[in-house]
Amino acid sequence: MDLYVTGAAIRRLREARGLTQAQLAAMLEVSDKAVSKWETARGLPDISLLEPLSAALGVSVTELLSGDQVTNRNRGANMLRSHFYVCPLCGNVIHAAGQAVVSCCGVTLPPLEAEEPDQAHALTLEPVEDETFLRLDHPMTKTHYISFLACLTGDRCQLVRFYPEGNGECRLRLSRGGVLYYYCNRHGLFRQKV
Repeated sequence: MDLYVTGAAIRRLREARGLTQAQLAAMLEVSDKAVSKWETARGLPDISLLEPLSAALGVSVTELLSGDQVTNRNRGANMLRSHFYVCPLCGNVIHAAGQAVVSCCGVTLPPLEAEEPDQAHALTLEPVEDETFLRLDHPMTKTHYISFLACLTGDRCQLVRFYPEGNGECRLRLSRGGVLYYYCNRHGLFRQKV
C-alpha cells in the first residue's frame, strides 16, 4: 500500500467516472491546474481534500490511498475463510468473513495467523446432550488468558468471549467439518479441526 495517493490512481479513477480535470476541480473547488499537477506527480492534494476527493471519485479513502478499487463481486461467503483481529490496546476482538482493513484505537490490525495447538494449549471436547462441552486447561490470570473461542463452519461463526480470572470453558453446537479457533493473549491464535 502506498503511503499517499498517487497521480496515476487519481487519473485512473477520474477517467473511470467519466470526469474531466476541470469537472473534478470544480467539485473540489480547486483549479484544474491543481488536478493536472496531482496527476502528473508535480504536486499532491492537501490532506483536507482526501475525503472530498474520494467522494468525487466514488471510492473510499482507503481505496484512494492504495490505488486499488475494491469491487464487491458478491462471492458466496464461506465462513471458513474468516479472519480474526485483536486490538493490543483495548482487547477488542473483531471477526471478518474475509480479508478486511481493520483498525481499532487508531492502530491498523493485521489478521491473526493460526498455529496448531501445543500441549499447553490443548482443548478438551466432551459431548453433552446435543452440544459439546469445550474446556481449555489454561491459566486464566489477569496477564495470561484465553480471550475468545470461535467455531467456524461453512455458514456460521459461534464466538464465545472469555475474560481473565474466569473459566476457559463453554458449550457449543459443533458439526463435522468445523474448525475451532482460540486466542491466547501471550501465544497467539490456535486452530483445531472438529
